Amino acid sequence: MPARIRYLAYLSDDPAALADFYRRHLDLDELARSAEGDVTITDGFFNISFLKRRAALNEPSDRLGLHHIGLEVENLDATLAAYRALKPNWPVIKEAGAPHFGECRIYDPEANPISLSQKSFGLRGGSNRFPRLRHIAFNALWPEGIFDFHAALFGVRELSASFERRRQGRLNRFAGDGWTNLAIHPFYNDQEGHEARFGVNHVGFLVSDMQAKLDSFAKEIEVTKRPDWRPYAEYRLRDPEGNGFDLSQSKGWEVDVDKWERAA
Repeated sequence: MPARIRYLAYLSDDPAALADFYRRHLDLDELARSAEGDVTITDGFFNISFLKRRAALNEPSDRLGLHHIGLEVENLDATLAAYRALKPNWPVIKEAGAPHFGECRIYDPEANPISLSQKSFGLRGGSNRFPRLRHIAFNALWPEGIFDFHAALFGVRELSASFERRRQGRLNRFAGDGWTNLAIHPFYNDQEGHEARFGVNHVGFLVSDMQAKLDSFAKEIEVTKRPDWRPYAEYRLRDPEGNGFDLSQSKGWEVDVDKWERAA
C-alpha cells in the first residue's frame, strides 16, 4: 500500500467551536475529544484534528491555524529508515497516537512537521462520500525541493498541472497520492489570488450540492468566487479563525496522474 495523506492538524484557541463549524456545514463526524480540549472530526477518510494551542505541545511554531499534515505508511520502520537516509541529522519525535496525533513526527526540508502513522490515524478503510477533503496546498520557499522530498519518501506522483507550470517556467508543483491533490506553491508569488501564508496555506473540499453549501456558509462567513482560469475549485472561503478552504463540485482536483476527483 502506498503512503497516503490522511491527517490534517490545526492549532486553535477554540477547537470545539471550529470543529463544530466544519461538522455542521460539511456533514463531518466527530471522532473524539481530549481532556486538553483537542477535537477530531472526519469525512470517513481524513482525520482532521483541531488541537488546543498550549505550551505542552512543544511546537517550534504555535501560530494559529492550519499547522501540518500526516501520512499513513505501510511500514513505519522502513519509512523512518528512508527518512534518516535523506536527512541523517534531522529529528524523529514521538507522538501520542490516534485519535488526535500520529505515532511519530518527521520534518520536511523547510522544517514543516509531518505526522506518520502505520495505524491509519485511528480510521478504517476509505470513504468516497460527500463532502470530502481532497486538496491541501502549501507555500514553500523551495517548491521543487518539497516535491522531491515527498516523491522520494512517500512516492507521490507529479501531476499534469505541475508539468504545465514547468513548461511556463513557473515554480508551482502539484502531486497526488491517489486520494489527495497536494499543491506546492512558491511563497514569493505575485500571482492573482496568492496568499502569503508559509506552510499549509489552505485546503479544499469536494461537495455534491454546491449551492446548498454556499447558502449554508453565507449565513456565517463571506463566500468568494475564485477566478475562472484557476484549474481547481470554484469558491474560496475562510472559517471563523481565518483559515482558507476551497469548495469544488465541477472542477474538482487531480489526485493522481490523469485521475480526477469531481462531484459532477
